[in-house]
Amino acid sequence: MSDAVDKPVLIIHEGEKAGQRWTIRENELVIGRGGECDLVLPERQVSREHIRIFRADDGYYLEDLDSKNGTWVNGKQVKATTVPLRDGDEIQIALAVKITFVGSEATAPLLVDELPGTLGLLQLNRDSRRVFIGGVEVDPPLSLPQYRLLELLYDGAGAVRTRDEVIESVWPDAIGEGVSEQAIDALVRRLRDRLAEVDPRHQYIVTVRGHGFRLDNPTE
Repeated sequence: MSDAVDKPVLIIHEGEKAGQRWTIRENELVIGRGGECDLVLPERQVSREHIRIFRADDGYYLEDLDSKNGTWVNGKQVKATTVPLRDGDEIQIALAVKITFVGSEATAPLLVDELPGTLGLLQLNRDSRRVFIGGVEVDPPLSLPQYRLLELLYDGAGAVRTRDEVIESVWPDAIGEGVSEQAIDALVRRLRDRLAEVDPRHQYIVTVRGHGFRLDNPTE
């Protein structure tokens, strides 16, 4: 099996996940707003399954999955066809998210915005959705809702995230339908319990009454 360095990379420049990169490890990657997608983009303009990037014998291709708000590659809209992807191609999804495709033979640039918002004991590997505390992995992996909540707080670098922000990030399809406070509190408790399995000495998820939640990520 090839190493990750042999795989192409997607670098997100605009949108709620700006500054993140995603390694295409499999032969197919589905991007969209739905929780079942490989790469989830929380923007409302993005369709549940928006695009598919897949590998063929001669390289990687992009296919628009009949999205509502469209897809553009290097400024040209992709309609009812597949287009080849080359190193440096710019992908725009619903004009809300801008992504650069970095080919497998190219070196992905280091972006200042990509550096962790916090340098504490708890660290995320976004490509694989793995979580480490003091170098020890949280195993088995977090559920997708747990990971989404932790990623939201992690990116906040200690800032308070409101319950509305939690709903939008964890349950993007439920916006407008309502998510109970009990459901949010239950998710927070489960995430705390999972992190405590690795480090029971510290409470990483802090409830700020009347406001929301924040991440307390010590450096030692």
